[in-house]
Amino acid sequence: MRKYYADDSARKERSDEKRERWRSELERELKSGILEFWIRHARDDKHGGFVGEIRADATGVPDADKGLVLNARILWTFAAAYRLYGEPVYLEMADRAYEALERFDDPLHGGLFWMIDVNGAPTRDKKQVYGQAFAIYALAEYYRATGAAKALAWAEKLYRLLEKHAYDPVRLGYVEALARDWTETDDLSLGSNDLNERKSMNTHLHMLEAYTNLYRVWKAEGLCARLAELIDVHLDKIVDADTHHFRLFFDDEWVSKTGDVSYGHDIEGSWLLCEAADVLGDSRRTERVGREALEMARAALEQGMDEDGGMFNELGEDGRLDDSKIWWTQAEAMVGFLNAYRLSGERKYLDAAGASWAFIRDFVRDDEHGEWHWEVTRTGEPVRGRMKAGPWKCPYHNARACMEALERLSDSFVTLF
Repeated sequence: MRKYYADDSARKERSDEKRERWRSELERELKSGILEFWIRHARDDKHGGFVGEIRADATGVPDADKGLVLNARILWTFAAAYRLYGEPVYLEMADRAYEALERFDDPLHGGLFWMIDVNGAPTRDKKQVYGQAFAIYALAEYYRATGAAKALAWAEKLYRLLEKHAYDPVRLGYVEALARDWTETDDLSLGSNDLNERKSMNTHLHMLEAYTNLYRVWKAEGLCARLAELIDVHLDKIVDADTHHFRLFFDDEWVSKTGDVSYGHDIEGSWLLCEAADVLGDSRRTERVGREALEMARAALEQGMDEDGGMFNELGEDGRLDDSKIWWTQAEAMVGFLNAYRLSGERKYLDAAGASWAFIRDFVRDDEHGEWHWEVTRTGEPVRGRMKAGPWKCPYHNARACMEALERLSDSFVTLF
């Protein structure tokens, strides 16, 4: 495979031409490769909303159950796209996603079901905090894009439910999941690959993300305090101060339960923490977060990035490397390294972001069927049989990465090359 770090001829091009070529590639991929795929293939014209699964060849699985995370992420993606571009088809998709999300609403106890069937009946009715967080994130974005007061009111209602039932006022943070009626449950984990522990990095990272987006549009005093606390929880309890990697699973007392490393979450968290501190507007936290974000980006670059620009998946606590390259990890790497370049001005981070995009462009995006492959091997071959859409495969990571990179590569960005 070719390497991207030492392309001397490209370095000689004018900086504005390179930047505009990169932006052009990103925007083309966002609109034609990602958003168009979901517009063409994801709508469920038989049952309403969106199909629960799409195969690698872009054919739908018509009777697949529908996941809360997938639907919330579709809502966020097309609300954000409409806010940026104002194209009616993006609003149509966002409106459809809002209506689809309503089918997850629990009329008895409030909150949202984790999974429903094609007729809207819950197949997994627990209140997974991760899923409620993504609904808040999406509803806040829909409000930003449309001004729909109903969306903001719904997001506020979900926020209050989480604070009432999932928040730990003694040890801080949030429990992973609760039963349908918001009582305790033993079924905590997000999926079969996760530990069944009381607290996790992943849920807290996306609670941070959700509360950040909600705080953009709703400056409630309690939300402000909780967002500040979430930043501190990440820095004080989740980030390992020695390695600058996220610890992944915890008991109620924040005792870590595994030594595994997730490179994608590390680099994603590095920029989401910066975003949270910036939106909060707390200069002390912004400074502290910036220092840690750079350490996290440095560790991810030095330990998690392959020479071809792809980022590895995970490092086990036993030292074994999972060198597969997952779609969302590559997306977050591009944004995280651009963020690290903004913070530091160090050229190595800009080079890493460019290498991430080159790897995505050449190996991860699917020229034949559209969208991105779920996973490619270390040498860039697509892993066959993986879904294009499902409870976890969605347009949020890759669409957001394109949007974030386009913004960061705008004319107001510092001199690049």
